[in-house]
Order: sequence, then C-alpha cells, then structure tokens
Amino acid sequence: MIIIWRRMSEQVWLRRLALLAIAALAGLLYAWATGQDTLEYYYAAADRSMSMSWHDFIFGAFDPAGTITVDKLPGALWLQALSVRAFGVHTWAIILPQVIEGVLTVLVLYRAVARLAGPAAGLIAALVLAVSPATVALDRENISDSLLILLLVLAADAVSGAIAGLAGGQAGRDTTLAADDPDDPDDPDDPDDPDDPDDPDDPDGPSSGGADAGGVGRPGGTLGRLIVAGVWVGLAFQAKEIEAWMVLPALSLAYLLSGSGVVLRRAGQLAVAGVVVALVSVSWMTAVSLVPAADRPYVDGSHDNSVFAQVFSYNGFGRFGDQTPLQVRAAQLNPGTPLPVPPRAADRLLDGGLGRDTGWLIPAAAAVALWGIASRRRQPRGDPLRACFILWGGWLVTFFVVFTAVTTLWPYYAAALSPAAAAILGAGVVAARSPERVPVSRTIGLAVIVAGTAAYAGWLVSSAARAPGWLVPAIIAVGIAATGVILWSLVRPRSVPFAGALAAGLVAVALAPAVASVSLAAHSESGFDTPFESARVQEDVALGLGKQATIGVQATIPYWQNVGNGTPYLLAAQSALLPSSIIYDSGLEALPIGGFDGTAPSPTLAQLQADIRHGLFHLVWISSATDPRLRWVTTHCTRLTMRLYSCVLANTG
Repeated sequence: MIIIWRRMSEQVWLRRLALLAIAALAGLLYAWATGQDTLEYYYAAADRSMSMSWHDFIFGAFDPAGTITVDKLPGALWLQALSVRAFGVHTWAIILPQVIEGVLTVLVLYRAVARLAGPAAGLIAALVLAVSPATVALDRENISDSLLILLLVLAADAVSGAIAGLAGGQAGRDTTLAADDPDDPDDPDDPDDPDDPDDPDDPDGPSSGGADAGGVGRPGGTLGRLIVAGVWVGLAFQAKEIEAWMVLPALSLAYLLSGSGVVLRRAGQLAVAGVVVALVSVSWMTAVSLVPAADRPYVDGSHDNSVFAQVFSYNGFGRFGDQTPLQVRAAQLNPGTPLPVPPRAADRLLDGGLGRDTGWLIPAAAAVALWGIASRRRQPRGDPLRACFILWGGWLVTFFVVFTAVTTLWPYYAAALSPAAAAILGAGVVAARSPERVPVSRTIGLAVIVAGTAAYAGWLVSSAARAPGWLVPAIIAVGIAATGVILWSLVRPRSVPFAGALAAGLVAVALAPAVASVSLAAHSESGFDTPFESARVQEDVALGLGKQATIGVQATIPYWQNVGNGTPYLLAAQSALLPSSIIYDSGLEALPIGGFDGTAPSPTLAQLQADIRHGLFHLVWISSATDPRLRWVTTHCTRLTMRLYSCVLANTG
C-alpha cells in the first residue's frame, strides 16, 4: 500500500485521482441520508429566522422578530441561512454547508501536510481524516465546528507554506526527501517535493526560492503567508469564538522554531500576524457594539447586552467550572432533560463514547509525533518534517489539554483533534520509510504502536452497546496479522519490505475508526452521537435536542393560533426550547423569555408587559415560575392548561 501511495504521489494524475476518490468518500459519508438526521433545532430556528430578514441575518438573530441573538457569534450560521434562503427549509439544506466544509477540510489538509511531508503523507492524512468518526458525525450536523476546523486547517496550511519556503530554498536540500529517509537528507531529485518549481501539481506553483529570498512585501512571501494565516484564524473566531485561538500556540511554535531569519525577525512576523488575528477576530463584535441597542437584537449569553461578555465569559472562561447553558436551562424548565455531559477526567477523551469518537488514534499519534521530533533533532532549523510534527503535535496537545479541563464537552468538539492526528500519522508513515535498511528499533516501535492501537480499539469496541459482534474479533485478527508482518520484515526484509509492514500497520490502525464512521452514516447519526451508542443514549440525545417537542409542535400550532386570536407573535415561552421548534417548523414568531437558557434579562418585565398591552401576543408558555417575569404572568394572566397562560388587557392591567 505504501508503494501505491508513493507511486500515486509521483504521478500527478494518479495523485489527483486518489485525492478525488478520498474527497468523494468523505462527501458520501457526510451526506448519506442527511435528511433523516436530528438537527440542533436552536440553530436551525436561527437559520430560518436569518434567512427571512437581512437585518436578522447581519446580527445573527434567533427569532423572526429579531428580539434576541443566538448565544454564539453567527459566522457559521450565515452560511446555513444562505443555504436555507437558496434551497428552502429542509434538513439537507441546513446540513449542506457542513458537508462542503468537511470535504474542503480533507482537501486542504492534504495540501498542508504535502507542503512539509510530501504528497504521499498528504494522501494518507486526507484519508484518515475523511473516515474519522468524530469528523463524520460533526459534518452531518448543523454545528459551527465544521467551519471552525476548515478555517484552522487553512491557517495551518498557510503557516506550513511559510515554513516550506525556507526548506525549499536551502541549498542541496529537498523538502520532502527528508520524509523519505530521516537519516539521508541528500536527494535533490525527489519527485514528492511540494515546493519543486517544476512540479505542475504544486498548490503554490514555482518555489519562492526560500524564505530569506521571499520578499516580506510579496503576497506569497513569508510574512504574507503568516498574515493570511492570521486572517483565517480571525475568521474562525467568527465561527467558534476563542476556541479558534487555541491553535495559535502550535502555529506560533512551529514557525518560531522552523521559520526563516533570526529569532527577532520571526518573533516580529508572528507579532504582526497576531495583530491581524486580533483585528479580524473582534471586527464583527466591535461593529455590533457600535450599533445603538434599540436598533439591534439583545445579545444572548450576556446580562448587559454585551457581545464581548457573550464571547469571553458565557462562551469563554465561563465554560471552565460553571454549569453548561443546557444544564441551566434544564434546571429552569423543571423538570428538564439536559444532554448527557461526560464528566471532567484526564481520560475523558480516551474512554467510553468520546474514546470511540476520536480517541482511537490519539495515543498512536502522540507517540509518532514524539518519535518524529526526537528522530530529527539534529536536522537544520528549517527541517520540514520536524516542523510538521511540531505544528500538528502542538495542535493535538493543546486541544487535548483544554478539552480535558473544560466543563462542557459535547462529542462533536472532539473532531478538532482529528486533523492533527491524521496529519501526524500521514507524516509518520512516510517518515518511517527508508530506502536503506530500516533500524531494528524503528520496526519494533512500529510493532508496539500497531499492537497497542489494535488492542486499545478492541477494548473500546468491547464496551460499546451496539457494536457488531464480528468487529472485536476482526480487530484482534487484523492487529495480530499486521504485527506479525511487521516483525517478519525484521527476519526476512527482502520478502517483506518495511513499506509492506507500514501498510499492514496502517490497515490495522484504521479498521475500527473506519467501521465506526460507516456505522454513524448508516444509522443517520450526527454531531451529538458517538459510534455504537445505546438506544437509551440516542433517546436522551433526541430528547435533549428537542426532537419530540418539534414533533408535538407540528400538531399544536393550529390550536395556539386559534386561541391566540391572530396576534403578531404566536406566543412567548420560557427559554428558547419551545420557540426553537415553533420557529423552525413554521417560521412564526415565538418570543424566548430569557433567551437560550431562560436567564437573560430579555425581555425585561416592563417590556413583557408592554408587548402584552400592545397585543403582540396573548399566550405565554411556562414550565416553572421561579423567574420574576414568569411569576408576574402566573398572577396576572388566566391559566388555560398546566403550562399555558392567556394574557389580555382585561386581566393584566
């Protein structure tokens, strides 16, 4: 298999054909039966509202009347709303942008890895990412992380290009030749060089001739690439706020250790890029803050109508130790059903559902990254392979540590680890190859990693409720066979070349995640699901997302319209839970009292009273009356059902 990858990387048309096949596979997994997926109805409702009004679109309003925003920055929702505006309100139309973003991420990761480790490594990384369960589940959901990850991989690609410029300009060196043999960096004719000026498939065209020669003022020069990376990170901030900044340590460290020029120059270039990140990141927030409060929706997730509080407190540092917004809403709605949140623990990403989501390859990727950095410690500063391991290894460590510590960790968060793990494994496979006799220690190390990863995968699958019965025996059998092939290559290297051992190891490592990904697509599971989860967990996920409420709303809306006597708003309701279903299903206004979790001071009691007096709505749905606004409703309005009140001028004066 490794020989096949090698030949594909040497032939441009084969390389492109392989990449096209990988992209098609990714698209199939991400788009299969998406019309049957369970949406996150809160964001789906916002998509519909934003598609109906450019005012709501610009400010990221949750409801059609534009009274309150969503509790996130609306970057990813803009694309979803445009899709709804173009194709109508359909599940597939809302998920389509994430399918496209996921496929583009696979393609961009190929280019980013190929810059530093060669096309063969890029193809392997692209394939591993395409069939990563966390990635498959994420890209089948209307979640902003798909856009976040695409933009962050684009930033990594730009930084990789800046580093590759130095490697391409070093006399007597080739950027990818080091990927073929860490012990022999002298092959100027390696056809895998991603910066080869004669390579027609080079994504950047002719080499810049090195970062030192690459002008600071040229768009393709080192500083230009870093500025582009800063723009990508700033745009990623619009999709998922400060999570986008988590990639900055890895990008900065990789360039600081591997970039061109003296250290002060590199630090200065990174400072310029950092300023770009900051300016782009806060651009929309600043623009919204300058608009008078009366001319825009209230900012959900804040108690002072501040988008900065929403981003840095509610969605930022408040996620370390505080209750999740879903938990707060569940407490408000007494009884409420929050989505299950894995408890904080050092192994939360490596065990249970999250382990089956993305943990499969994390230990192997960490081991390969450490080996890659250590084995190339004597190479020159601009060594591309070491830079590749530093960049993606830093990405993996940063996200792993933060996700271990944060209070809120939904399964789809873990997809942010997948590009790093895929890139490290792709670079590691290619770096382990050697045209000379492979060191015994490298072969034994490969056998240990493959056997350990297969055993770990078997353990993860054995604890799953709905895993196919044949999978564990298959994992064990393939793992034993691959380990045997690797060890046999030590005894009979001519009959079993090390490339064959690498191929066997890659198959053994990828088997379980690939089957898990197919299972997710086949069962129409998405971002909040994990592979092989029990039917009970699936029911809890559907209930927490409001699927049953949406089904019930479809039959109840005509009754509410009749009782409401044709008011402009269908009703007002505690939190955004019921309004999400109403807005998504009908496009009618349903005022969310307290925003997403029911605690935001919008509308105020005075505003609520004024809306009733002006006849905007008569019906108010209440689950619990702990909030002063809702207590007023219970004492001044007529109770129609256990949770529904009618408020008219006669009894609310």
